[in-house]
Amino acid sequence: MKVLIAARISATCAEVLARAGLQADHRPGIGGEDLLRAVSDVDGIVVRSDTRITEEVIRAAPRLRVIGRAGAGVDNIDVAAATRHGVVVMNAPGENTISAAEHTLSMILALARQIPRADRSMRAGCWERGSFLGVELFGKTLGVLGLGKVGREVAGRARAFGMEVIGYDPVLSEEVASRLGVALVPVDRIYERADFITLHLPLTEETRHLIGRDELLRCRQGVRIINVARGGIVDEAALAEALASGRVAGAALDVFENEPPAGSPLLSLDSVILTPHLGASTQEAQEKVAARIAEQIAGYLKDGLVVNAVNTEGIDPRVLPMIQPYRDLCERLGRLLSSLSRGPVGEVSLEYSGTVVEYPTRPLTASFLKGFLQAKLSDPVNAVNAAILAQEAGIRVQETRAAEPQDFAALISATLTARGGGRRSAAGALFGKREPRLVRLDEFHLDAIPQGSMLIVSNDDRPGMVGRIGTALGDARVNIAYLSLGRDRSGGRAIAVFNLDSPVDDAVLRSIAAIDGVLWAERVTL
Repeated sequence: MKVLIAARISATCAEVLARAGLQADHRPGIGGEDLLRAVSDVDGIVVRSDTRITEEVIRAAPRLRVIGRAGAGVDNIDVAAATRHGVVVMNAPGENTISAAEHTLSMILALARQIPRADRSMRAGCWERGSFLGVELFGKTLGVLGLGKVGREVAGRARAFGMEVIGYDPVLSEEVASRLGVALVPVDRIYERADFITLHLPLTEETRHLIGRDELLRCRQGVRIINVARGGIVDEAALAEALASGRVAGAALDVFENEPPAGSPLLSLDSVILTPHLGASTQEAQEKVAARIAEQIAGYLKDGLVVNAVNTEGIDPRVLPMIQPYRDLCERLGRLLSSLSRGPVGEVSLEYSGTVVEYPTRPLTASFLKGFLQAKLSDPVNAVNAAILAQEAGIRVQETRAAEPQDFAALISATLTARGGGRRSAAGALFGKREPRLVRLDEFHLDAIPQGSMLIVSNDDRPGMVGRIGTALGDARVNIAYLSLGRDRSGGRAIAVFNLDSPVDDAVLRSIAAIDGVLWAERVTL
């Protein structure tokens, strides 16, 4: 398997991939047509922030299974397109936390004491002590927008300088914030109270231009703005106006709406400190992030381990051996019901009960959808894109957790509801914690093995039916490997699930369906 490293990144990345038995093609700075040609035979791609992975790139890579971002932000990757094509998108958050936090504090200090301007003045031969009056951090209020890993590290270091730290985070609880020594406040209060505002949020539709003209007008006079997070969170044109008017005393930016920021009005302002996206640019951070993303990609390509994925739920490697048999069972149930369903399906319902609820169930649902959709769609389906493909097909997917089942330690039940009415259902369990079993099909309880070539026949419950079906199979020289029977009541309806050594052809299937008393007959291959 081959991985393209389309980034300027530590050689550690290629070394880790090579040790895992993968071929690493390190092409730093590659782009355009060269990138499209280079991805034609790759299974994985590693990028940093300066390489854009668009849908065009993904379409040009038919073997592609994983994209790894050597860092946290993935806004340079078309995650939606990757998901539709079944490609896992991973990042490596946390490895550059300390570097980004330290760079933020460096920017705050340099901004407070006007160090870059003073340095430029000195190099020009001047000695202008009176021109660079700074401010102390001690006693000032720092507003932190986003209290994730980096924001928390910045908050702790700012408190060491004697700053009062207030923060906004959409998910953090007040209890956790209190332990960090941060007062949680609404975002508007940050604008009103903070002397310095530092941003540590991802770039999303909600955070794009979070700091714009209106927000800057709410800020206190003389505020200083720092962004070492993602370009686009700050409206650069609005910031330039506020700097020119004096409402904002200074700004320090490491990230920009366009990188490099050619033509940005901020480039001409002395009150702005600009660095070329250096938040993670330390030797330590680069070594760690290169090793981490390589390990994650190798783990996924070789063993199916999903870690730090942004478009599918990861599974703890310690849990994978326990959950894998359930994933296999769910995929088999999906393929079975796909073979038996007729007409468009409007809803899929999965019910998990018993000990299986101790594990994450979303990967199990994804496995069921993969099995269900594979035979129905021309596009490739896997556990990554199954949910979005179901959504695009107009299929509603529901998960529920139920009480302990009566007869099994764990039970997984699936129900399909057709748009025109009608339902098909199946339930499965594991025997001996490893062996998949089909224990219910519609209203019939049974003990069938969901694998290989299968023949499923529903018939009137009367003597001789199984013998007639068996004779038809014998005449066609099809050997029965295993048989499971079930019925709703004596003299009512019955079901027979045959595991066969070879599949039945159309003629044999028609002959069995024509036997008096047979209600329907279906062949299934799992």
